[in-house]
Amino acid sequence: MTTIDSPPQPGSVAAKRSRRRMRHRDTERGFSRVFRAIATGAGVLLLLVLAAVALFLVVRGWAALTASDEQLQATGGLPAGFTNLAEYIGPLIFGTLLAAILALALATPVAVGIALFVSHYAPRRLGGAVGFVIDLLAAIPSVVFGLWGVQTLAPVIAPVWRWIANALSLLPGVSVEYTPTGRALATTSVVLAIMILPIITAVSREVFKQTPRLHEEAALALGATRWEVVRTAVLPFGRSGVISAAMLGLGRALGETMAVLMILSPGLGYSLQIFAAGKHTTIAANIAANFPEASGLAVNTLIATGLALFVITLAVNMAARAIVARRKDFSGAN
Repeated sequence: MTTIDSPPQPGSVAAKRSRRRMRHRDTERGFSRVFRAIATGAGVLLLLVLAAVALFLVVRGWAALTASDEQLQATGGLPAGFTNLAEYIGPLIFGTLLAAILALALATPVAVGIALFVSHYAPRRLGGAVGFVIDLLAAIPSVVFGLWGVQTLAPVIAPVWRWIANALSLLPGVSVEYTPTGRALATTSVVLAIMILPIITAVSREVFKQTPRLHEEAALALGATRWEVVRTAVLPFGRSGVISAAMLGLGRALGETMAVLMILSPGLGYSLQIFAAGKHTTIAANIAANFPEASGLAVNTLIATGLALFVITLAVNMAARAIVARRKDFSGAN
């Protein structure tokens, strides 16, 4: 025989508990709605800010993008010696990409090595201390890196660039220039590599720490050495994370301004003479150097170069997401 529980009597303890539960549930639902609204608003606000920046660059750079070559030359929209906008922006894009790629090539292997040392080789205290020091590098202002680069690193590393240039010049048909001051793209790339090192290291370290313990123990059970565990379990698991970290570092290097402006002796051209002065500059450094004195169409031209940097940065981020997605799909399929 089934017993049907009677509803709690008004004023009883059970009724009071039921009302408290209902009030608590209503309060939680209210907080959930508020939190959802705040989170949605934050996401929409981020998209609006990105759209506002893109719109500003397009609107303010449109005058330079649509002006004729004669207008740009007659109104001072282009520096002396340039006849059209593409001729001016091209070397800036080339210098920006070359400096960032060199910095990434220098920083990524070192960052991955440090991340592996901290996460899998070093004792806990030593690993924590090394990680703390690396993280501190991210807090150093770029102007400090610029001062250090131009006052300390450039004079010290200039003999190294001279030796490399002389050695390469011994090859048939090869002539490598260098500057005795050390204020060349190679020095700038070294400083940029140090600046992006904390970003790549921090992300890679956290990714390596997430390697499933069972994968490492299985490799050890098969007689693998520590390096073989890293090579067969840790690195394959963290590959997509390392790529993401490298792309974050590349984005930082592409947009770096102050350190590049202080170290690099600027020039506009297409050249692979990375040890010579007056051969390269970057978009960000060029804007910072020329914007205070620019007027009229020259301002629109500089904003148009900023639009080019914005597009490059977006393209890099989209490419990184595509690469990471493909890696995840590949890993999941196997």
